[in-house]
Amino acid sequence: MLLDANDLLASIKKAAQEAAEAGQPADFCFGKVTSVKPLKILVEQKMTLGEAQLVLTRNVTDYKTKITGSNVQNYYYTGDIESGTAPVSPSHVHAVGKITVTIHNALTVGEEVVLMKQKGGQKYLVLDRVVKT
Repeated sequence: MLLDANDLLASIKKAAQEAAEAGQPADFCFGKVTSVKPLKILVEQKMTLGEAQLVLTRNVTDYKTKITGSNVQNYYYTGDIESGTAPVSPSHVHAVGKITVTIHNALTVGEEVVLMKQKGGQKYLVLDRVVKT
């Protein structure tokens, strides 16, 4: 098979593109949450990504985890979680043990996030919030 100049040029371009992609398998970008239900993120003021394109990490979701509490002096429960009533005496101190708590960490409208774009650009991993100092 004989290659002409156009075929050779196309092969060189393809090889150069593959070499560049191999050195940069993913791109980072920044976005801003514009909606939470459904989740939408505006990326670098150019395009809006929807839920089908986004993969969320634990850093940007509500989740449950277990914590362990033990006998603690001057640490007491002051009422019912649901109603905020039924105060308990400060002398009522006991071992808590392992309990499950919910971490409320879901994204809210207006938050800025850092994303990693999958090679090929079909999916974006939402890594975390951007912290401004």
